[in-house]
Amino acid sequence: MKRLLNSFHYAWPDLTAAWSTRHNEAMSFTAINPATEEVIAEYPNHTHEEIEAALQASVTAFKDWRVTSFKERAELMVRAAEILESEVDEVGKLLTSEMGKTYTSAKAEVLKCAGTMRYFAERAEALLSEEEIPSTASRSGIRYQPLGTVLAVMPWNYALWQAIRFIAPGLMAGNVGILKHAHNVPGSAKFLEELFLRAGFPVGVFANLFLSHDELSAMIADDRIAAVTLTGSEGAGQRVGGLAGANLKKCVLELGGSDAFIVGASADLALTIPKAVTARVQNNGQSCIAAKRFIVVKERADEFIEGFVKAMSEVVVGDPMDSSTVLGPLVNAEQRDLIHEQVQDSIAKGAVLHTGGKKIEGKGYYYPATVLTNVPRDSRAGCEELFGPVAVVEVVDNLDEAIELANSTPWGLGGSIWATDPAEIEKAIAGIESGMVFANAIVASTPELPFGGIKKSGYGRELSALGIREFVNTKTFFIA
Repeated sequence: MKRLLNSFHYAWPDLTAAWSTRHNEAMSFTAINPATEEVIAEYPNHTHEEIEAALQASVTAFKDWRVTSFKERAELMVRAAEILESEVDEVGKLLTSEMGKTYTSAKAEVLKCAGTMRYFAERAEALLSEEEIPSTASRSGIRYQPLGTVLAVMPWNYALWQAIRFIAPGLMAGNVGILKHAHNVPGSAKFLEELFLRAGFPVGVFANLFLSHDELSAMIADDRIAAVTLTGSEGAGQRVGGLAGANLKKCVLELGGSDAFIVGASADLALTIPKAVTARVQNNGQSCIAAKRFIVVKERADEFIEGFVKAMSEVVVGDPMDSSTVLGPLVNAEQRDLIHEQVQDSIAKGAVLHTGGKKIEGKGYYYPATVLTNVPRDSRAGCEELFGPVAVVEVVDNLDEAIELANSTPWGLGGSIWATDPAEIEKAIAGIESGMVFANAIVASTPELPFGGIKKSGYGRELSALGIREFVNTKTFFIA
């Protein structure tokens, strides 16, 4: 066993220093269309006076918002959901233009946001209801009460969905929120702020701020910020989590992942192969829970690899507004160059390229669906998260080795097992070290179930009863 673990060891790089250097620089909030490379819009950072005004407005709004009824909050949240549903086409175009995801997936994201808003509008009161616990008291138990202003630092890959995962349960719990969004999706950030104002939420309950990283650090330290939530890279999590910890603030971190897609001996490959393609190229391959490592038991390897390579080579790359497109552009030139460097480094060190692996010439930051096998552990595709449509396929002798390999990374966000044998499924669910394990289904987020990871994928949970309770005071009461 020790020899097996050593052979599967991943030499994951330390990205903290690189993140700190790059992200301490002043940021401009500029939206560039990844398909055309055209500048869509530019927004200046908010001034110190505007930031101060937003902070104070949130404090003032919280005093009233925390005591509004669940019914009042729910009516406003449902109204915001109705606006999203009625404007799904326009909002979908905004997401596609800023990030490059296909228009089909962008509209699905908008509707998912609306559905989640309705979910928490309907269930928040029950999820946060008082719980009586028998004790020596005449009456005792737990009450859940809001904390105050929650600062959310959100990424570009799901510009609406990542934010709504925090906003919907947070506002329904009686908190207020401030959003610091990614620098390349400012239109989405402004839309969210305007959405809640249009729905009738009081000024100060939710606001967007265009901040530099220095200003973000100062906000985390400000006593008016009660808690912080971040979705982003491991390096970003280390920095924001460190600042929150230094200032004794509650923090939830949803970070990177290198999810394993395990193909067991009993897998139905007619189902598994198409799902494997979707799991890798969804959101143009830019998803923390996208399958990145495809671990196949030897007896099914030849058949899986042949079918998977063929299917990946047929993925349609093109204009994300075209309904026939499956894979749109990567978010920017930097991301496309990074994924290409990871592929080329791995090929130079011995990896076998089966399809893709070359930049697509012309306008737009396009990269084809790519499959690598025999990837050395010390190559970049062997030890880094691949945030693009590149799949690494690895072959093992049996399911035990597959689970060991799945657990050999420092991350533990999600994973999946593809098998028809219940014993294989149960072994994988029990053995995979991650926050989520799906069987015969692509790892996904849903409002009913908690979402989050372990190890360097972060801590805390979003969504579900656990998510809405992350940013509340779990208050014990005891009446003698």
